[in-house]
Amino acid sequence: MMENKNLHDAPVVVALDIGTTKVCAIAGRRDANGKVEILAIGKVESEGVSRGVVSNIEKTVKAIKQAIAIVERQTGKEVKVVHVGIAGQHIKSVQHRGILTRESDLTEIDAADIQKLITDMYKLVLPPGDKILHVIPQEYTVDGEQGITDPIGMSGVRLEANFHIITGQITASNNIHRCVERVGLKVADMTLEPIASSEAILSEEEKEAGVALVDIGGGTTDITIFHEGIVRHTAVIPFGGNVVTRDIKEGCMVLQDQAEKLKRNFGSAMAEEVYDNRIITIPGLKGREPKEISEKNLALIIQARVEEILDYVIWEIRKSGFERNLIGGIVLTGGGALLNHLDKLTEFHTGMSCRIGIPVEHLGHGYKQEICSPIFATGLGLLFRGISDVERGIIDYSDYIEAPKEEAPVAENEAPVEEEIAENELVEANSKTWYDKLFRKTKEFFETGEDKEF
Repeated sequence: MMENKNLHDAPVVVALDIGTTKVCAIAGRRDANGKVEILAIGKVESEGVSRGVVSNIEKTVKAIKQAIAIVERQTGKEVKVVHVGIAGQHIKSVQHRGILTRESDLTEIDAADIQKLITDMYKLVLPPGDKILHVIPQEYTVDGEQGITDPIGMSGVRLEANFHIITGQITASNNIHRCVERVGLKVADMTLEPIASSEAILSEEEKEAGVALVDIGGGTTDITIFHEGIVRHTAVIPFGGNVVTRDIKEGCMVLQDQAEKLKRNFGSAMAEEVYDNRIITIPGLKGREPKEISEKNLALIIQARVEEILDYVIWEIRKSGFERNLIGGIVLTGGGALLNHLDKLTEFHTGMSCRIGIPVEHLGHGYKQEICSPIFATGLGLLFRGISDVERGIIDYSDYIEAPKEEAPVAENEAPVEEEIAENELVEANSKTWYDKLFRKTKEFFETGEDKEF
């Protein structure tokens, strides 16, 4: 794709986050210190995505074009391959167990045995219209010995493994591919967005201790639960920041844009933190009287909806079976995490510790201040995952870039023949009627030179 020969020959990777409220393209590469250097950020509003799923191809293609154009302008290079994310309420996760019987217990278990187990999982029969997105190993059992996280190098005949399998709708995946390809790009890989967000937000200690990452986006809230460094549970809740905005619009009887500004500038997730006597004045429509809204009432509307979203989060955590194993508590990220006092409400409502995740842990020095925001958690996570896959050889850009076609050499005496054919075709095209042909023949007769014999 794009390479810079002057700096460590590190390949430049471009991640594309197609969200409900924004489409964000981020270009970056690994620097000499092992950190990620951000080269460009292209962020535009998204109108063709609803609850994490593409609902309008044309609008989504337009947004992707604009975001990629910003990246190309900032880097001065052409983008050809992108790493994209997928989300939406169609995402499901199941647990499954695989068994492999080896020929001999004298040979060691190697990566090929693990890959065979993973490959077998892709043969599972799914409901019509679904496909497997990720197969994540949990723990292994070798000849009855349980709780093994890495069996490579061990000896045994019977190798078993528990897998966390994430599925999604084929149509949702195909629509993302179609949008990207219509812009003239290739999709290197597709990653579940909550898993991508965890790459940018969570530390290895948190994953080991047990933590629930809650990514509150515009259309969906994504949950990923880690314990002992392994993905244990994933879920997508079909509610996000947009439903909060809609509640403000209906509760305060204001326009959609005004409701969004109220939420961002004056909103609070805890009504107790707001003074009773603060009043917000909004201009009236077409000369009407200005509308006055109590900041306390605004906070009560927001708190009611956020508590409902948190109830779903608690339900998913209990469903995972790791409610009592999350020492790291809850980490909030995504655009919804910018809501004032959300971390306090989460601690109060769930009884678990909470922090706001900022995706800057793996970034090198010199990044822009705007990227220090939970909004870019998914985009940066896709970027980190893409860089890692390229460095490990899992993704090879040469597989996605077509080599230029070589034109066959043309002999000197053949060129005039092609020109004559083209000229004759042009003449025939112009001679559409018998009158045109008669006129041309007559003209040729009179223009012919005189005969030397007479």
